[in-house]
Amino acid sequence: MLLVMKLIVRWFLLAAALLLVPQVYAGVTVSGYSAALVAALVLGLFNTLVRPLLVLLTLPVTLLTLGLFLFVINALMFWAAASVLGEGFNVAGFGAALIGSIIYSLASMVIDVAVERVFSRAPS
Repeated sequence: MLLVMKLIVRWFLLAAALLLVPQVYAGVTVSGYSAALVAALVLGLFNTLVRPLLVLLTLPVTLLTLGLFLFVINALMFWAAASVLGEGFNVAGFGAALIGSIIYSLASMVIDVAVERVFSRAPS
């Protein structure tokens, strides 16, 4: 039960983080919290299902660029999610996807640390 609650809290916080991205950078637009919830879900699914395959397929390039190609993969996931969703979550182009994915990743790292700390204190 605790795992499900942790997942739901993380999902809602990641949707809020997605609403933060257009406030910091104008190349990304999110129409509202419901669109952010759907976009966070799609981003999570892409990052869980598609990203590992892309990382594996592009491993030589990633090693050659000392890991910097992972930024390109993150931007592609961000851009793909916006392309799949269409209305409600829009990205102006690849540059906007790159900057938006960096902002979203930084917010995601902060959220992950906070959620882990809160749920590690919770009684089992």
